[in-house]
Amino acid sequence: MKTIIHKATERGFANHGWLQANHSFSFASYHNPEKVHFGALRVLNDDIVAPKMGFGTHPHDNMEIITIPLKGVLKHKDNMGDTWITVLPNEVQIMSAGTGVQHSEINGSNDEHLSLFQIWIFPDKQNVTPRYDQKKFDVNDRKNKLQTLVTSIDESHEGSLKIHQNAIISRIDLDKDVAFEYNLKSKNHGVYVMNIHGNVLINNQTLETRDAIGVSETAIFSITPQDNSSLLFIEVPMEF
Repeated sequence: MKTIIHKATERGFANHGWLQANHSFSFASYHNPEKVHFGALRVLNDDIVAPKMGFGTHPHDNMEIITIPLKGVLKHKDNMGDTWITVLPNEVQIMSAGTGVQHSEINGSNDEHLSLFQIWIFPDKQNVTPRYDQKKFDVNDRKNKLQTLVTSIDESHEGSLKIHQNAIISRIDLDKDVAFEYNLKSKNHGVYVMNIHGNVLINNQTLETRDAIGVSETAIFSITPQDNSSLLFIEVPMEF
């Protein structure tokens, strides 16, 4: 098994006043040659956005973009539609940028901060027709068991959102001392595990809140929570 530890305190950080941004990988003005990507995973940003503030209209192309609100109200608008769309905690949003898309994201609340993860994954197909989707997931369905959020558009997995990459994004909420084993889909895959909150043990490594570990070159690994914990798994091809 090969592992790489990314401590929460070692992430890139930018304070824009209205935006507090933590970058697991090189992004914008933060560049670390040892943290450019993990396989097909290019970006994992942990953002806090002030009330009524947000990202103005900007372009993307040839990237699979997944947004997971944790707290607050996210509002999204793009040039595939002409209305603001609300995305709430326990919902997940995906956007295949493909040939090109313009979009805006704002905090839809007047008084509450917005907390979210934004994930970028390199696609396995270039210049696809842009597409958007979102889905609500029942929090009870990840209680001590894996809840699959996102899979490949080429897979028949029901209930998950779809992207153009052989990736799997999932979550689990573990009670203290309830061990869990994660099985990788392929020997060519790796899993980037973000500890959303709590304290867990993976491969004899302790992960505290917002610590992350990249795991590869193994078929299975075990997780032992030391506290009630919540984890995000991003499984991707290591070569693409």
